[in-house]
Amino acid sequence: MQANSAAAQSSGRPSLSVDEAQKAILEAVSPIDGWIKVPVRDALGRVLAEDLVAPFNVPAHDNSAMDGYALRAMDLAAQGDSRLAVVGSAFAGVPFSGLVGKGQAVRIMTGAVLPRGADCIVVQELARAEGAEVIIPPGQRLGQNIRRAGEDLAQGAVALPLGKRLGAAELGLIASLGIAEVKVYRRLRVAFFSTGDEIASIGSPLAPGQIYDSNRYILFGVLRQLDCELLDMGVIPDQPAALEGALLDAAASADVILTSGGVSVGEADFIKALLLKLGDVAFWKINIKPGRPMAFGKIGNTLLFGLPGNPVAVMVTYYQFVLDALLALMGVTPLPERPLLEAECTGRIRKLPGRREFIRASLQRGGEGWKVVPTGAQGSGVLRSMSEANCFIVLPEASADIEAGAVVKVQLFEGFA
Repeated sequence: MQANSAAAQSSGRPSLSVDEAQKAILEAVSPIDGWIKVPVRDALGRVLAEDLVAPFNVPAHDNSAMDGYALRAMDLAAQGDSRLAVVGSAFAGVPFSGLVGKGQAVRIMTGAVLPRGADCIVVQELARAEGAEVIIPPGQRLGQNIRRAGEDLAQGAVALPLGKRLGAAELGLIASLGIAEVKVYRRLRVAFFSTGDEIASIGSPLAPGQIYDSNRYILFGVLRQLDCELLDMGVIPDQPAALEGALLDAAASADVILTSGGVSVGEADFIKALLLKLGDVAFWKINIKPGRPMAFGKIGNTLLFGLPGNPVAVMVTYYQFVLDALLALMGVTPLPERPLLEAECTGRIRKLPGRREFIRASLQRGGEGWKVVPTGAQGSGVLRSMSEANCFIVLPEASADIEAGAVVKVQLFEGFA
């Protein structure tokens, strides 16, 4: 990343494609240093800082996969029913202590340890109890309905790899191994602020021409979902000295800085010039709508994303460029893949070729398949359209107008965090 790349682009260099911008950002990112050990219940959403190795086999013993009867397959007749003596029972946590001998069977429950001598489980629905005996029909196989020791995890195998983000299933798996604490990366420290003399904090009266600051609450929400350590620096006025001080303070204490506003070409948009002064920066105009102006670079060792000022553009650029960078910084490997689905678009969408566009929409079940419904006005300041949407319609750069009934690519919001 070279400091003069911003100047080069602003002086006529073509805008980057979405793919080029994403690639360049991820090439500049590596996991943060530092880890801690936390109790399992505090590990939700955290990222493993080492491979988690199984300390024993899972399951620990050969056991029954079904309720039924444990027996020796060699005692079953090839043709016709077999009659066996029931000599005991085995329950999960209360094994049968004896040996299954010739012509014998043990009543067994799901999860119970396979009795010594038994090598076949016959499900209870197929068996017929008669007094102290059980009648087994033909067609049973050696080893059926048995879960072998280590079938899920062998002792010494990697149960969860370095870089795994821990969800509910992972917490359960860790607990099943009897592990009380896990080594995770420290929380990512993210500083964020809004810029602009027109921006007012909630709780204060609006002066003429002012609007309330929604962008900081958007960033707070998406960052809280990632369980980041947050430094909310409030609203910084459009004054170079104040902005420079905020950037330097943030760079001294955070791994990442997110700003909103001030990256356009207006007379009061100072972020671009300050980034060129303070850091190693590429300033991009990206072929994307909404959100064309966006800055990315470094101040010292701190990454900085200068996001647009309009709230929908903030969300689009965050999801398309910032989120995966934050996950990579957190140590997540591999990064999640977010597939594009196909659905029939219910309305006409006007589009000029040249930029990749992200249309807010609602994916709904309709007739024999899925349909996607654009959520009304698509202006980059219409934040309500994001609240009503559950997906983006992704229109490629070369695409022109989309007619109602056309099949389009859809990117779901679910799974973004």
